[in-house]
Formats: sequence, structure tokens, C-alpha cells
Amino acid sequence: MNTSPFPIDHSRAPDEQVGKQGFMVSAGRYLQFFFLIMAILMVVFHPRTDVFTTFSIIFSSIVLEAFPFMLLGTLLGGFVEVFLGREQLLKWLPKNRRLAIVAAAFMGILFPVCECAIVPVVRKFIHKGLPLGSAVAFLLGGPIVNPLVFGSTLVAYSFSFETALLRFITGACIAIGIGILIDSTLTADQALVPAPETPAPSCCHDGCSHDHDIPLSLRGKIWSAVSHGAADFYDIGRFLIMGAFIAAALQTLVPRTFFLGVTNGPMIAIVAMMVLAVVLNLCSEADAFIAASFQPMGIPFSAQLAFMVMGPMLDIKLILMYLSVFTRRMILVLIFSICIFVFTTMALLEVSQWFLN
Repeated sequence: MNTSPFPIDHSRAPDEQVGKQGFMVSAGRYLQFFFLIMAILMVVFHPRTDVFTTFSIIFSSIVLEAFPFMLLGTLLGGFVEVFLGREQLLKWLPKNRRLAIVAAAFMGILFPVCECAIVPVVRKFIHKGLPLGSAVAFLLGGPIVNPLVFGSTLVAYSFSFETALLRFITGACIAIGIGILIDSTLTADQALVPAPETPAPSCCHDGCSHDHDIPLSLRGKIWSAVSHGAADFYDIGRFLIMGAFIAAALQTLVPRTFFLGVTNGPMIAIVAMMVLAVVLNLCSEADAFIAASFQPMGIPFSAQLAFMVMGPMLDIKLILMYLSVFTRRMILVLIFSICIFVFTTMALLEVSQWFLN
């Protein structure tokens, strides 16, 4: 089958790819065991301390806030797997790879999911044949161009349409820029972990990264979609829990005033708010309210915007969830690119405000 202009690379060697990920799998298992031991020790030795109470509240709030959205995302990913064929998906995209990246950055308008839910959806899209650059653009831009996020930003900033629109535009532009960069520098073999090899009951071949060939009734398709979603929920949920554990520990042990105390200049404030966005692990549909709360503290608007753009693209739980999709090399490139693009964009915004004033 001719899959141009987005060909499927049949030369990939799954065994070799799995071998490259052997260290990651082993490290992941040890990491899960470490978090389990830490949780048990905390419950046994510090059950009634103020620190443990604060940690428990923050950890529970992160998990309970993210789980419904992640469940929605995994279910949506399951339905994408079963009901959306490769040809249908690629038909929506322009034939030109650069234009496809631009279009993918705005797919969040059609798939309104926050960053807690978008990772499993992107993984399904990649297995369906969505090009790497387009997948990255959707991954980073989707949670920001989301209509619900636009509305929450509008409300948080007293119906300032300019603020909501600026967040929408800067988020989409950064997603497009990083998508083009990664599309030009990395191949799918270098960026993606091998497709899962666990067959679902309704699959006709090993693995679930293909279109189903056996005709199914509507009831059978729905059951298959739910099965795929359940598998993804388990696979990605553990990374969410570990990320929430780290985030809760940092928020408990490192006071927020530590970050706010170094905001002596606009550029330093931008960096501090970027770091705070990574640590707090807020949902993109709620972080605008937190960003707006920094206005009375004198935090520059460029730093507030950095907080609202950085969080949906990169935080602790997302980094760990990315392990289910991307290789270590890809994650490092992604982290570095997001930091550089967000800081540069907000610095230019701050400088432009100086000239305008």
C-alpha cells in the first residue's frame, strides 16, 4: 500500500528497539519498587505529622484531578484505535509535512483534552501512522488550544480576550516550532519506543498498532475500544502516580516562596515561573487561575504567561508519562526544546513591552 507522503517504515527492527529499551524497562521497575517502599515507610513512620498530612493532601489532589481526564484520554485513545483508520486520520492532514505539523497543532480544537489525557491519545495516533513532527505539535499544542482551556483563561483574567488569545497563539506557535525542529532532527526509530506487543482479545495479529481486519459488530467495537483504553490506563497511570509522588514531595519540602523570592527581574521571573509550572503539576484547565493569583505579587505578565504555556507542555508527571511513548533521547530533546522555546518567546514578549512602553 502506498502511504506517501507519510510512509510506514517497514525496516524497523522491533527486537533491536526493545533491546535498546531494556535499561529503561529495568530502571522503571526499580523506580516503581522504590516508590512503593517509600510510601510504606512514610505510612509506618510518619502517619500523623504535618509534613505527611500536607504531602497526602497534595498527592491525592494531583491524582484525583488528573485521573478523570486521563481516563477520558485513554477511552478516547481506545475509540481512535478501533474506529479511526489510518487513511481517515491522514486524510485530515495536508500532504505537505510542514503544513501537516501546523494543522496538528490545532487538533486540540477537535480533540479537547488536557495534558493529563493527551498522552494516550497521541500514542494511539502515532501507532496509526501520524508523523512524528505532527504528533509532537498535537501533544504540545493540544492542551493549550483546547476550547475549555481558552474559556478558563478568559474567566481567570476577568474576561480579558487578549490574554486568552495570546496564550492560544503563543502555545500553538511554540508547538509548531518544536514539531518542525524534531521532525527535521529525529527519525521515528530514534524517538519512539516500540509499539506494545500485548494483543487485545479482538485483534487478529500480535500488537495493536494496526487497523483491525476482522469485521466486528458495533457492540464488539465498543468493547474492543474500552479494552484498549483500559490497557493504556494501566500502562500510563503508573507513571502519573510516580510523577504525582515526586511533585507532592517537592511542593511539601520546597516552599513556593523559594521560587517567588528570586523574581527580582523579569527574565529571572520568567525562569522561576517556568520551574514552578513544572513542579506544581497543574491541569491546563485550572492553571490560569493560579497564574492570575500572582498578579498582586507583581509578577510580570510575561512570567505569568510562561507559567500557563510551560505547564501543559512539561511537568513532572508528563515527563514520566512520556516514557510510555518516547525514548530517553527524544525526551531530553523535548525537555530542552520546550525550555528554550518558552523562555525565548516570553523574553521577546517582555522586550516588546519595553519598546511599546
